Amino acid sequence: MKDREYEERAGELFQPDTLLPSQYFDRVRRQRQFDGERRLMIAVLEDAIDVYRKQVAARDPRGRGLFRDAEDWIEDTERNWLYSFENICDVLDLNADYLRRGLHGLKDRAAMGKSSVVTLRASAPEELLKASGD
Repeated sequence: MKDREYEERAGELFQPDTLLPSQYFDRVRRQRQFDGERRLMIAVLEDAIDVYRKQVAARDPRGRGLFRDAEDWIEDTERNWLYSFENICDVLDLNADYLRRGLHGLKDRAAMGKSSVVTLRASAPEELLKASGD
């Protein structure tokens, strides 16, 4: 008799979970919201890099101010704000130090009077993506 009770209880453990439509759509909706948040983070990062790249050799006060703002945001290593450079890189699984090194090289070239125009590759270098162990 005990074996039969054990089998019945074991069978209850392996019953399929039921999911109500409202539960399914709540999860799908949350995933879409996350995708929107990711897209916003990508836009913030792209804008900062674009301003940095375009204003790195600026001589006018407005351009220098825009560059300084972008540079300050990129160089800040604090994570106390959701949309900080470090947090955005973490969420997007990008190597923040690698991005900084590339931008420092651009700044150095601009300081030497070389062209500040940069061609971006369609596919990101492997170093840009974080190693899974980081």
